[in-house]
Amino acid sequence: MAIVPQESITQFQVLMDELEESLRRTFQNMHQGHPHETLTRFLKAREGIVERAHKMLVDCLNWRVENDIDNMLTKPIVPVELYRAIRDSQLIGLSGYSFEGLPVFAIGAGLSTFDQASVHYYVQSHIQINEYRDRVILPEATKKYGKHVSKCIKILDMTGLRLSALNHIKLLTIISSIDDLNYPEKTKTYYIVNAPYVFSACWKVVKPLLQERTRSKIDVLSGCGEDDLLKVMEYSSLPHFCRKRSSGDENCFSLDHHFHQQHYNYMKDQSSIRRSIEPLKQGSVHVTLPEDADEEDIAKALESELEKFKDLERCSESVTDLKISDEKR
Repeated sequence: MAIVPQESITQFQVLMDELEESLRRTFQNMHQGHPHETLTRFLKAREGIVERAHKMLVDCLNWRVENDIDNMLTKPIVPVELYRAIRDSQLIGLSGYSFEGLPVFAIGAGLSTFDQASVHYYVQSHIQINEYRDRVILPEATKKYGKHVSKCIKILDMTGLRLSALNHIKLLTIISSIDDLNYPEKTKTYYIVNAPYVFSACWKVVKPLLQERTRSKIDVLSGCGEDDLLKVMEYSSLPHFCRKRSSGDENCFSLDHHFHQQHYNYMKDQSSIRRSIEPLKQGSVHVTLPEDADEEDIAKALESELEKFKDLERCSESVTDLKISDEKR
């Protein structure tokens, strides 16, 4: 569906105005200041039918609340040795940007082994990269290119692909379902490069697992795809596996690549911020007041405590959730 009528977006917005508070909060984290763009994505994912798009989005918001997705970027996978093993076996990285300003994600589909950690960690890592893309990478691209950037490009490298890759079909199905149901219409085009002869056999198995709207965005390129990809991005944005002449260029899959370093450090910083302001286990913030405190003193004390939370940017905790205990000593 190419164009969504404004009337459909308006009807969708009316339904969204009836959300309960917890779903409203996660929707705000999700749309990053562009609610209509998010509504449009879900409408496109459900053929423009408002009722179906609304159900899809509400299901997505419930999934986010139930799985604490808003705080996913405050939970770095530790120790770092485990995270490095995941990066070495779940190959993905940011290689650059297209001429349109779209982030270019490189994926080593053929050489990803998914054998260094449990399914849980690979799914967690995938969601964290999705969230980092939506909350950090895309907003930065929007600022850099002076226009709203809400999608990305993905280049899938099939080098090393074997029929044994089908052993990972369960994990790949989980990841595909997460993207289809909770991050629809975030990828403009999927380019497939370096496809070996076994690709056709694997594609017959994987293709039925994908939504039609996803299949329509897949473009299989000849060889490493360099000539075709240079029509949509600079040479410097090409992943290393898309370059005809290898010159020891940095591997964007590696944890040592600046993208992964920035991503991991961001999560560690967010984790530290969250721990520093996390309320007591009971969910209460205790404010000690003098015995003779009057109403004005109490109001100032409470205001001071709340300001500590308001001043911490990017913190997902909301002051509306705090329970303030008025304990006089």
